[in-house]
Amino acid sequence: MSLAPRQERTRAQRFATVAFFGTASAAVGLTVVYALGGDPQLEGALIGVTFGLLGLGLAVVAHGLFPKDVFVEPREPFGRDAADQDERDALEEDLERIGTVSRRRLLTTALLGAGAAIAAAAAFPIRSLGPNPGRSLLETPWRGGKRAVNEDGRPIRPHDVPLGGLVTVFPEGHAGSADGQTVLVRVGPRERRRAKGPRSWMPDGLIALSKVCTHAGCPVGLYQASTHQLLCPCHQSAFDVLDGGRPVFGPAAAPLPQLPLEIDADGFVRSRGDFVAPVGPAWWSRP
Repeated sequence: MSLAPRQERTRAQRFATVAFFGTASAAVGLTVVYALGGDPQLEGALIGVTFGLLGLGLAVVAHGLFPKDVFVEPREPFGRDAADQDERDALEEDLERIGTVSRRRLLTTALLGAGAAIAAAAAFPIRSLGPNPGRSLLETPWRGGKRAVNEDGRPIRPHDVPLGGLVTVFPEGHAGSADGQTVLVRVGPRERRRAKGPRSWMPDGLIALSKVCTHAGCPVGLYQASTHQLLCPCHQSAFDVLDGGRPVFGPAAAPLPQLPLEIDADGFVRSRGDFVAPVGPAWWSRP
């Protein structure tokens, strides 16, 4: 099976070139519309035109410029006596390919331009994602030496936390912060001996855990003293205070991050650093 006639290939090449230039123009138009504030209807139409013309051009290239089958053409040895005038004319036509090469170069340029315009249109909306959050999702306002305060900003002493009860505290200077909210529980000497984790983190039986549930981010604000469990009212997850906030019931799969504590010389509760793990729902930070 032979190639399509030269006239048909030339027509297909021109049509594909125009389609690719149209693709590039539509993609540039899409970028401009987005930069000027956006119009969902116009953007949708330009996206359709962009990929419609691109697909049309590629289809024309595939069906009009490539052979549709593998074939072998036998050829007699070409010599002084074997070549007649027709063979010479055919050879000269094949060797003089300046125009063909130029058209192919234009087609390639149009295709590359279309690809670059589409890439620019796709990359441009990245600016809408806002600034890079950096480590803000991994850190909270708690730092070493930060005093624990209540919602009114008053510093907390150990006796402010009832035995078998809890209070909600925040890092000083960040009262009311969503990621800094912490449940401060006080347990007795017996429970303190049973508690897992470094003893130095739990001065006077104070155990600090993030108040943000690791399931869906709800505030964990209920404490069951008899079982030493923190309860999340949203989906009934339960966390063992004496076991580093480990989930023992409900859909939560990760423990509540613990905050290491200390008591300063003035008797105020301070943090030794930030939480030992990122706070909030655990699904986003898993590998």
